[in-house]
Amino acid sequence: MSATKTKGAIPVSHYQQRQLEAYAANIAAQKFDLTRHKCFISYHAADTDEVVRFINDFGTEFIAKTVGVTDEDDFIDSENSEYIMDQIRTKYLGDSTVTIVLIGKCTWSRRYVDWEVYSSLRDSKLSKINGLLAIQLPSGKDSQLQARVRDNIERDEDGIDIGYARYNVYPDSKSTLRDLINDAYAARTSRRHLLNNRRSRRLNSASCP
Repeated sequence: MSATKTKGAIPVSHYQQRQLEAYAANIAAQKFDLTRHKCFISYHAADTDEVVRFINDFGTEFIAKTVGVTDEDDFIDSENSEYIMDQIRTKYLGDSTVTIVLIGKCTWSRRYVDWEVYSSLRDSKLSKINGLLAIQLPSGKDSQLQARVRDNIERDEDGIDIGYARYNVYPDSKSTLRDLINDAYAARTSRRHLLNNRRSRRLNSASCP
């Protein structure tokens, strides 16, 4: 699988990712709550400032696992795609049960976001599927949805959600986000039959103006 960087892409190091994960852990530690779910946060590096704001606003409502895939990972050039997905699950998603995709302007274009969502929805010997929740960041107001997320968002003619995942605007309260996370967690069983992970994995990131 190609590790070529798209022109204009913002590279993120493991060090930067771990700094954000440590920051999220400090926010989560401000509240003792055994009912919180472990959430993997998938995002595009260009949106880091907005991700920090999201963690500031809501980081006490979940246990964040924020270190994602970067160009520094030694497994991304493997020709064995199943091995790559297993590595993403083992190293990064870990024991998370809900994946939150933060949708910014160019999130749709990032191959690593696609890989993280694919691995989240993959039922394997290593792990069960995650619930899936997409949250619109301010910069993502007019952006398209990431394709694999879009495959799992469906609404009827009345605007009622009938797909596996949910896509929401930026929450107006902590309780709103908590309810959305709880719904995504429950969907792993209640809406499992609606899950769609058939799309081929993105090989490279696309350019995004």
